[in-house]
Amino acid sequence: MSVALPSHLRTLAGVTGDIAVDVPDDPSIGDVLDALEAAYPMLRGTIRDHATLRRRAFMRFFACEQDLSHDPPDTPLPAPVVAGNDVFRVVGAIAGG
Repeated sequence: MSVALPSHLRTLAGVTGDIAVDVPDDPSIGDVLDALEAAYPMLRGTIRDHATLRRRAFMRFFACEQDLSHDPPDTPLPAPVVAGNDVFRVVGAIAGG
């Protein structure tokens, strides 16, 4: 399945474009993040806290035009994302003035 990262995390991971990750059957949000951090250890702590594994406050998760940011980590991903017809998106919230 594919994961889209914001540009600053793509730069940190040394990738361009979406990232393909291997996940178990019926993957959850947590499974995707585990696979992403296993494949790109430099991302550990940037998307979720090292100790608690909770989502960082300014990181958001989207799939199939739904905000999954406040869903529990064991929430199954939508079927179109698992099938490769949509992307799991990690979005960094930006604020400024």
